[in-house]
Amino acid sequence: MKDHPNKLLSSRTFTYFLQLTDTLNYTKAAQLLGISQPALTQQIKKMEASVGTPLFENHGKQLQMTEAGKIMKRTIDSVYEILVEGTESIQQESSVTSGKITIGVSASVQDKVLTDFIIDYYRMYPNIEISLMMVGRKEVWDFLDKNKIDIAILYLPDGMLKKWKSYEATSIIKDEVLFIHNNPEFYGKTSITYGESMELPWATYPKTYFVSEVIQSAFHSQEFRLPEAVVHFTRPDQMLRFARATGVYTVVPKSFFEPYRHKENLHALPFEPPIKMNLSFIYRKEKLKIPRVKHFFETFFTYIEDEDYLSRLNKFTD
Repeated sequence: MKDHPNKLLSSRTFTYFLQLTDTLNYTKAAQLLGISQPALTQQIKKMEASVGTPLFENHGKQLQMTEAGKIMKRTIDSVYEILVEGTESIQQESSVTSGKITIGVSASVQDKVLTDFIIDYYRMYPNIEISLMMVGRKEVWDFLDKNKIDIAILYLPDGMLKKWKSYEATSIIKDEVLFIHNNPEFYGKTSITYGESMELPWATYPKTYFVSEVIQSAFHSQEFRLPEAVVHFTRPDQMLRFARATGVYTVVPKSFFEPYRHKENLHALPFEPPIKMNLSFIYRKEKLKIPRVKHFFETFFTYIEDEDYLSRLNKFTD
């Protein structure tokens, strides 16, 4: 009869092993684990004795995994995947009105409506713990993939999810990019062309932000270069404040600008042709099988059916 796995390896040993496979350095791995290097070395040697073969070997000064080590890592990763799937299966059977939902929101998104909804949702379902965090465009996919967040809210171009087959998107609103100014010469205009805006100084997003990529794609499609930016900000409210103070032009999503629309010295023009994008919920497909997540979506869309998203935004003032 084979020994029970607990007699061979402990979960702590798995943790030590995986940390060493990440760093391939005993000193760094021990520091990250908060143990001494000799203690880590001893655990790895016990693990190698249990499986009957070396898991690591030195090539000069470089530590590397042996073939046995690579097999062990794949096996442990597979076990962890099964544990995650098991956890999600348990969550799928959990209560609709208790538990935790973690939401990641892009810094480009106006969160006033969402915050108001969460206030109402808490009043109705106080046993649901909502965690709301700001996430960057680059980290949002990693957070979704590793279950650090259940839902992301961000601007999504058409077709983007084709390469992410395990994800789904639900549109909140059809949005567009607006040109923001306080120039009296533009007060009578109903739109602005790409060519007109190209020669003006802009405050805008960093080049790596999705909204920047949407704008750049739109300008290139019309055979215009992207306007020169005099400053980059990560948040639209920073750009609006800078525009008010300096007279520099900026661009923000329509849904973000609505609460600022009645400011005397801030005016908005749509582009011609329009620069459109979707504000969407993004989530792993299996998340809708979790009752509380499905219930959260249903309650939110009932909320904006009672009064639409942009109408709610119009109630806010800066």
